Amino acid sequence: MGLVNIFLTDSAGDGMEPFVHGGMTFTFNAMDGAGPRRLVEGPMWAFVDWVMPDLSGLEMCRRLRADPRTQDAHITMVLEQDDPDDRRRALRAGADDYIVGPLDRQKVLDRVLALQSRQQQRHASQLVELGALKIDLGAQQARWQEKPITLRPNEFRLLRFLAENPNRVLSRIEMIEGLGKQDPPIDPRTVDVWIGRLRRAFRASGAGNPLRTVHAMGYVLDAP
Repeated sequence: MGLVNIFLTDSAGDGMEPFVHGGMTFTFNAMDGAGPRRLVEGPMWAFVDWVMPDLSGLEMCRRLRADPRTQDAHITMVLEQDDPDDRRRALRAGADDYIVGPLDRQKVLDRVLALQSRQQQRHASQLVELGALKIDLGAQQARWQEKPITLRPNEFRLLRFLAENPNRVLSRIEMIEGLGKQDPPIDPRTVDVWIGRLRRAFRASGAGNPLRTVHAMGYVLDAP
């Protein structure tokens, strides 16, 4: 079953129940100025409020377009009123379209379902690159200097999450939440097993050990 990621800068996003339709699961999450806090696997839709607690919706659009994780997301600006000047400013900042709030779950789903096929096409060829490391999301294949890195599904997803957050120390809990593994809960020490497998896979592909342990804090993927 495929996954469609819907993020809202409105905190209500965390309380919206997933929706299953046509072999796809539509998930909802809240998002702040730092962007998504978990992996975005599959098409992404972002509903950005015109006014946010810590920054403007226009700045949030610019951040999403500048972030490799979210640059291909379909961004809908949520306007407070249907003002022609606000619409033009939203589109110039990187929004794909706009809608007048307030939003509820059904209004969001109606918009996503109406335009879903176009967003799926935009996502199809996504590639994450970090120096010699390339992660092809469509092929579910990681390579180091063009040599395949043999990984299990959990390690592949963890590598992607680390590569999308390079040079940042991630705790075990952040990695579990980033991979959507918190429900049902798993032992945080499971992350150590995944990291061990990743390191062995890196060494086997000639990459050495770009994963660094930060005592009492977590792990970091050092970018070149």
